[in-house]
Amino acid sequence: MIFNSYNEKETENIAEKLAVTLKSGDIITLYGDLGVGKTAFCRGLARGLGIAQRVTSPTFTIVNEYSGGALPLFHFDMYRLGGSDELFELGFDDYTERGGVVAVEWSERVADAMPPDAIKVTITRTGETERTIEITGSEL
Repeated sequence: MIFNSYNEKETENIAEKLAVTLKSGDIITLYGDLGVGKTAFCRGLARGLGIAQRVTSPTFTIVNEYSGGALPLFHFDMYRLGGSDELFELGFDDYTERGGVVAVEWSERVADAMPPDAIKVTITRTGETERTIEITGSEL
């Protein structure tokens, strides 16, 4: 499925619609250039899961955990990692088994560690605030 987003709020709304279809153990891989809206997409996921906490980029912490909704959200940012080995050293497997939704920004850095059934979200800049969002592996 391909969606057009004309601003950050629309990007969040698209993710919110995806979130209501998610189940425990789902992994969302996020692809896109710096500043394209991956964290905004995660904010929408959190809102769709009923999480009221403020969602921020986990660039320096690597993972942020959000709870209080239908499912917890584990939000990873792989930008600072050197590869999949580092991901598993952080306990990635533990997060995937905790009964929540895992969202992984910069998934291309750890692509070999992502399961083939992960939901893939690719965000492409098409204008100053416009984006194309392609979602594969899920029905909205």
